[in-house]
Amino acid sequence: MAHVKNHDYHILTPSLWPFLGSVAAFVMLVGAVLFFHDVTPWVFAIGFVGVLYVMFGWWADTVKENHAGDHTPVVLIGLRYGFILFIMSEVMFFSAWFWSFFKHAMYPMGEMSPLVDGVFPPAGIETFDPWHLPLINTLILLCSGAAATWAHHAIAHENNRKDMINGLAIAVILGLIFTGFQAYEYSHAAFGFAGNIYGANFFMATGFHGFHVVVGTIFLFICMLRAMRGHFTPDSHLGFEAAAWYWHFVDVVWLFLFAAVYVWGQ
Repeated sequence: MAHVKNHDYHILTPSLWPFLGSVAAFVMLVGAVLFFHDVTPWVFAIGFVGVLYVMFGWWADTVKENHAGDHTPVVLIGLRYGFILFIMSEVMFFSAWFWSFFKHAMYPMGEMSPLVDGVFPPAGIETFDPWHLPLINTLILLCSGAAATWAHHAIAHENNRKDMINGLAIAVILGLIFTGFQAYEYSHAAFGFAGNIYGANFFMATGFHGFHVVVGTIFLFICMLRAMRGHFTPDSHLGFEAAAWYWHFVDVVWLFLFAAVYVWGQ
């Protein structure tokens, strides 16, 4: 019969989420421009709420599709490839900040020539001691990644939901601690964002990483809530697998930031 499904692919039903997502993102973009020009912050806030609404609704539908059995092995391969490509795009995003940092560190611009009178960090910049709070934050983030790995092993290999929830809880708590320490570090910085290339590179690179830590913490927290509701099984836990990949990506980026910006670049 023509209407009987005889393949492993999931044919999506018509959805308004892509259209609503694009509209909300455009409103948020226009609102950001207005906010940066001191016109009004409300347009940006409306667009941001719209984006959050689309994210919640669209991903909720994706979870329902999984529970309905639409995520066949073929579909799961596509979802994994899609998330891998997303992480690759994030790698290229951070590559831009590392490129800028290394360029200005190796060829600092002076009044005459970068090789004659250029210094980096610029004169008067007091950098952070990498072996105090930055090192502590590194250990915290690595321990959080280890907790996420424990949670993944618990559900994928042992079907142990209790250990999975415990591991996710530890990972989330450590992620929150990392964010709090980074905020404390920013509040004690002896340099600002504007006026020097070191501060601009430092805050752009570590600040965007901090944003990714916040996103990853929320990602893991949602996975913990889903685990508490019995959503994951050893054969069906792609949502959490994606969260673990994302969190390990955040770990690796921080290791490069710690080695390059805090240790090498001081």
